[in-house]
Amino acid sequence: MGARHGPLRRPVARYSIFGMVWGEHRMESVILVIHLLIAVGLVGVILIQRSEGGGLGIGGGTMGGMMSTRGTANLLTRTTGILAGCFFATSIVLAILAGGHSRPASIIDTLPTSPAAPTAPAQPAAPAQPAPPVSQ
Repeated sequence: MGARHGPLRRPVARYSIFGMVWGEHRMESVILVIHLLIAVGLVGVILIQRSEGGGLGIGGGTMGGMMSTRGTANLLTRTTGILAGCFFATSIVLAILAGGHSRPASIIDTLPTSPAAPTAPAQPAAPAQPAPPVSQ
């Protein structure tokens, strides 16, 4: 009961961003789900807004006296800006996490340490004899 890393459990790589430590892929999955929810919310808020051409126009009418048209437009504009900022932030965090899996490899590191022995150039093959003409 005391050992966390028994014979059946292997230790996983750890990430630490903003003081949070997560397992190997759990943090990426959580941020990816949040990223997708933000994207869906952003599309929804953009479609609700009333454009010059009318758009869906859902937000353009009166909302039962709750808010004026101008107040609704300001709220939707502010919400769009906040969601866009969160979308960019999660995009950057996902890009950072995706780049941490592999280390860049150099061609110089893969070269052999000792130079190979020089080999003699291959001798060209003798030219083939021409074939006799075929009579018809």
